[in-house]
Amino acid sequence: MKPLLSKYVNRTEFASYDDFYQNLKITAPEHFNFAYDVVDVYAEHDPDRLAIVWCDDHNNEDFISFGDLRQRSNRCANYFRSLGIGRGDHVMLILKGRHEFWPCLLALHKLGAVAIPATHMLKDHDIVYRIQLAAIKAVVCVKSDDLLEQVDSAQQQTGDILKIKISVGYSRDGWHDYDAAMPEQAITFPPLPFTERPLNNDIMLLYFTSGTSGFPKMVQHGFAYPLAHILTAHYWQNTRDGGLHYTVADTGWAKAVWGKIYGQWLSGSAVFVYDQERFSAPALMAKVAQYKVTTFCAPPTIYRFLIKEDLSHYDLSELKYCVVAGEPLNPEVYHRFLEKTGIRLMEAYGQTELVVTTATWPWMDPKPGSMGRPSPGYDIELHDLDDKPVEIGEEGELVIKTAATLPPGIFGGYYKDPDMTSGVWHDGFYHTGDVAWQDPDGYLWYVGRADDVIKSSGYRIGPFEVESVLMQHPAVLECAITGAPDPTRGQVVKATVVIAKGYVASDDLKSELQQFVKNATAPYKYPRIIEFVSALPKTISGKIRRVEIRGTKHA
Repeated sequence: MKPLLSKYVNRTEFASYDDFYQNLKITAPEHFNFAYDVVDVYAEHDPDRLAIVWCDDHNNEDFISFGDLRQRSNRCANYFRSLGIGRGDHVMLILKGRHEFWPCLLALHKLGAVAIPATHMLKDHDIVYRIQLAAIKAVVCVKSDDLLEQVDSAQQQTGDILKIKISVGYSRDGWHDYDAAMPEQAITFPPLPFTERPLNNDIMLLYFTSGTSGFPKMVQHGFAYPLAHILTAHYWQNTRDGGLHYTVADTGWAKAVWGKIYGQWLSGSAVFVYDQERFSAPALMAKVAQYKVTTFCAPPTIYRFLIKEDLSHYDLSELKYCVVAGEPLNPEVYHRFLEKTGIRLMEAYGQTELVVTTATWPWMDPKPGSMGRPSPGYDIELHDLDDKPVEIGEEGELVIKTAATLPPGIFGGYYKDPDMTSGVWHDGFYHTGDVAWQDPDGYLWYVGRADDVIKSSGYRIGPFEVESVLMQHPAVLECAITGAPDPTRGQVVKATVVIAKGYVASDDLKSELQQFVKNATAPYKYPRIIEFVSALPKTISGKIRRVEIRGTKHA
């Protein structure tokens, strides 16, 4: 059976970037459902086609075909339905790199429920916030340190909103046991009648994404969203029929659905999943070689580690194409990787709110550090502070025209927050909040956030979240969180702190504040740099001038 890609695009082959940009069209049929219309179709006509190659650090592995996946997702859908999960219910998935993520996600698609993937690094107050804001009815959760206890604590603080807790790989009182229940479920699942399936614009996924003006906001994507990742997978990542694609991303992050399911399967490629407990560049490369990964995607942080390795120790003969996104790529990394592998790194840019928005496409020569040129359907302009287009070479906010037609994969707004939605999406443009400039060849170059979101090792960290935690410590009178450049992580979190009376600046206090943040929120958010000051720079209206703080030196 041929890949299903051609069913949803007008053409699959293009002679040039211009041909691609001007002529590719993606079509979403009415009531599209990825689980029924892609996974189950493969399972019916090509059941032995490989969908997932999964492994971990303990020599466990699993080769999952589409026939297997249909049965597993059917069992899961029957199980969820037996627990009272149905269309429109909100279900949080905290499953790290476990292979159960895929049948769980597909089961929710089949039921018409809303999936909310989340990181395992959340603490109870993070989970409380998500339960309350998203009205989360059920959580499916793997054991990771004290994560189950954190969920229990959050449930106690939120009343009867969270009704169903399902544990994976571990049995715990008060939780439904996924592993014990699944073998008892039927391998067939009566699909929803076509006319009763969710509409294409009904919410299929909710992602919490960090901002600077408050706690994480909820990005909503509809049921047609998977088709837009044809751009991401087939045309940027260059996935191909019979290939094996590896995107380095935890299932709690939006990058997972960019690189571990939708577009890859539409183009006929299987996905590789390495459930790595702690990042190790040698271990990662050993898996890439062992399982013969053909296409690879990772943030610059990963490549910065890879170029420090002797890659000649690994058989990378099957690795044909590598891409990078998440933050601007240092040209030195590009050239070192090319020297070691002979592979050019092809960069791209996007957001949780979008799919791949600009990229170095296969027809283009890469310019290291550039985010490439726009995706088909994305009519992009760069605007100044007066919302007027800037000239070539001038910096401006990257905005996307939406008045005439919506670009493929754009979000449906911020869930339950029309004010925030209208704040970024108005007058026929979606405002990304990212600043860039364009060179005479049409390549775009990222400058930075118009706001202050910090990107560290691929994570997006909102300063307000960390500030809110630090302000709970009695030693902190005032604080400001900014990003500081780091050669390995791109940026690290920096805290500039005004100490309360009765406390003295010291290395011990720095360590105490760092541990305080680690204990109160996801550990990757803690400030690796802390600077004590007598006062924070502020505008006349009292707002903290983070731009001035970012310009200061630090030890």
